[in-house]
Amino acid sequence: MRGIVIGALAALLVGAIFAAPWAYSRIELAPLRYDVIGVDVSRHQGPIDWRTLAGSGIGFAYIKASEGATFRDANFATNWSEAALAGVPRGAYHFFTQCRAGADQAQNFIAAVPRDPQALPHVIDAEHMGPCRTGPAVADVVQEIEIFLALIEAHYGRRPLIYTTFEFHDVYLKGRLADERFWLRSLVIPPRFGGRSWTFWQYHNRGRRPGITGEVDLNAFNGSRPDFATFAQPIP
Repeated sequence: MRGIVIGALAALLVGAIFAAPWAYSRIELAPLRYDVIGVDVSRHQGPIDWRTLAGSGIGFAYIKASEGATFRDANFATNWSEAALAGVPRGAYHFFTQCRAGADQAQNFIAAVPRDPQALPHVIDAEHMGPCRTGPAVADVVQEIEIFLALIEAHYGRRPLIYTTFEFHDVYLKGRLADERFWLRSLVIPPRFGGRSWTFWQYHNRGRRPGITGEVDLNAFNGSRPDFATFAQPIP
């Protein structure tokens, strides 16, 4: 009898281990409270069926455009145009590295992302902790972020948001950039680090949505649908 019980428990444990990724991908608490849910995507999602994604009720999409001073996402132009054709509100994001000046990175982003008064405010993804493959890191990370923000605002007419993680925030941003808008990463539970209010919350890193093969990041907007409409209002 004892052997049967142990065998049954072992089988349950093995089943739980294999089922855990499937279950996690479908756990979504944010939509219980927040009405506007979106995705952020890059070439890692592969080809996206934007019409199917739009039909799933997705509220917005942020699309990777560039990284550092030279890298550009190979799927950006396609994703950017097809998201617009499907009627998905979309903005672009830049993955900021500590290895190049903020001005150089801003120019890379500007070269990749066309001006569009319908676009959402763009985003700087500030999570890279180093090291740099070649050469030293910049002397003042926050100063370079501020330069990037100012140049992007001057070019597009809107102040970008800052996406960040607890780890990056704790090392570089604590007590700084108090007047900026933030997009915070905190899986499953709402972000509470640094005393920050947030505009977007990345609550999932392995979500599923129709139109995307495989996993995708999921994000909630901190407000109602009318609030989002105000946030997304086109530039006059």
